[in-house]
Amino acid sequence: MGMRIYAIAVYLFLYLPIGVIALFSFSAGRSASSFNGFSVEWYAKALHNPFVMEALQTSLIVATASALLAGLFGTMAALSLQSMTGQARTVMDGMIYIAVMVPGIVIGIATLIALVTLFNWLNPILTALWPLADAAPQLALGKGSLIAAHGLFSLALVIIIVRARIAGMDRSLIEASADLYATPFGTFRQVTLPQILPGIIAGVLLSFTFSFDDFIVAFFVAGSETTLPIYIFSSIRRGVTPEINAIGAMVLTVSLTLLITAQSILQRKRKA
Repeated sequence: MGMRIYAIAVYLFLYLPIGVIALFSFSAGRSASSFNGFSVEWYAKALHNPFVMEALQTSLIVATASALLAGLFGTMAALSLQSMTGQARTVMDGMIYIAVMVPGIVIGIATLIALVTLFNWLNPILTALWPLADAAPQLALGKGSLIAAHGLFSLALVIIIVRARIAGMDRSLIEASADLYATPFGTFRQVTLPQILPGIIAGVLLSFTFSFDDFIVAFFVAGSETTLPIYIFSSIRRGVTPEINAIGAMVLTVSLTLLITAQSILQRKRKA
């Protein structure tokens, strides 16, 4: 009984403030900390705010691209790592889990330094090789750096999820496919991929959620681009309004939907 009460208290501590934000997003007043009648006007204002829509578009582009890249390369890495043995596999496993545990601010600073150093090295080469030096393209922070940073950050997550699916799949089917003279690609397409596909989908959905919600890494590598979390952070520095509550409630709904979908896919496949 005591543990149940403790668990309820922990969940209330975690989710009650989020519930308050969602409730006050329907307030008809201008105060974000009091409820003055039910209204959805702040949702309409948020959806018609051009700055919010531009930031949302940037977040969707970055999250979609980084999730797809993380899903593709994470699946390839998981399949490759599964065949490794001995000390090399131990080292790679440790590096993957460290990438998940490292604080976001460390990843953001390290990525910023790496990208700036790389750009400073490549831009003079581009200028020297370009026919017209004045019109030579220059690499800079922006959507590309956001996609690269979020893709690398999510890569370890996809590898962990897909490797868990690989470890639980029926190896006898792969052996039977080889006995029937199937090509390696045919075995992967008809046997391996259908078994690990739920893990890939779940990894992509989780990667999208992490990228869409990320503020810390994006703050360092976004350059002149503004993602939705960065816009929200900039707005609350001028004061919290019900419009910010409405944006937060919509982001929360999307994130929870994707997380529940990913968990449902994994749970359904596990039961099957």
